[in-house]
Amino acid sequence: MEESRTAAAGALVAVPEAAAVTGAAPAGSARRPLGPVVLVVSGVLSVQWGAAVAVLLMPRAGVVGVVTLRLVLAAVVLLVICRPRVRGHSRADWGTVLVFGAVLAAMNLLFYQAADRIPLGAAVTLEVLGPLALSVIVSRRLGNLLWAGLALGGVLLLSGGGFDRLDPVGAAFALAAGVMWATYIVFSARVGQRFPQADGLALAMTFGALLTLPLGILEAGSKLLVPSTIGLGLVVALMSSVLPYTLELLALRRLPAPTFAILMSIEPAIAAMAGFLVLHQSLSLTDALAIALVIAASVGAVRTQAGRRKEVRAEREAARKKLAAAVVNAPKTAGKTAPEADREPAPTGPESGKK
Repeated sequence: MEESRTAAAGALVAVPEAAAVTGAAPAGSARRPLGPVVLVVSGVLSVQWGAAVAVLLMPRAGVVGVVTLRLVLAAVVLLVICRPRVRGHSRADWGTVLVFGAVLAAMNLLFYQAADRIPLGAAVTLEVLGPLALSVIVSRRLGNLLWAGLALGGVLLLSGGGFDRLDPVGAAFALAAGVMWATYIVFSARVGQRFPQADGLALAMTFGALLTLPLGILEAGSKLLVPSTIGLGLVVALMSSVLPYTLELLALRRLPAPTFAILMSIEPAIAAMAGFLVLHQSLSLTDALAIALVIAASVGAVRTQAGRRKEVRAEREAARKKLAAAVVNAPKTAGKTAPEADREPAPTGPESGKK
């Protein structure tokens, strides 16, 4: 779906394209956090309003036709901007980028099938469970089971105790899109390691477009060539891919990864708002509470994992200092004669290793 959201989400909760391009800023590096925050929120608004426009376009071109228009036009824009190099890559590089493109296409097809059947806010809420589950699994911390339980409570509220309140097929599509989103996060990081800048993303987008193009032609046919349909498809491509990717890439240069991931967790709420304002989809108090629970679970998982990373960094720093102290003190002991070394007691207690 929103392949622009994997930036910090490769290791945290939320999302795709910028992770394939650059790393997030280290914590504490943003001196003026308001600017990057505005960029991220603008990117989220762009993605969800683009999704709402896509739903409006579906009666003209069909679900698969809309996905085809979005991927083809986004691929063209990215190829023009990035001009990726196609020579000099290994077979493993190409295998990774092709899987990445196939996952990208599947994610978009599944999500738009869901958005065609259930409210946009519900679709995004169910979809975000994929990255949330990935974050819980990767962290391997018992405390994250709390966040998983909180998210499950939100899903049960959203379904009203059973998915018959929502279209069950649409809910299944949204959950499947979440699985593809989690897979997308994994391969986005791998592509980012193998390809410079956004080359891997542009190539993957092109492959995904080629996969969906026959399906789109089969479903929509000549409707894809109607100028007004192409124009709306370009709006969807720009709002859902190119614009948010650019905004988030700029934000990630000055924004810590945990902060970025927490901001991305508001997507279900933004999606519900876009569905209400653009598509006139109603939102009950129960639905709002369910979305709030899933958002809280996402934020909690992000903060838990970020805290664990700080602990690991502190442990490594302590080990480094201990090793450095041992190296400094070693020559002083080694230079003494054997009787002198025997006469001097070895240091003990908390001050051992210090001079």
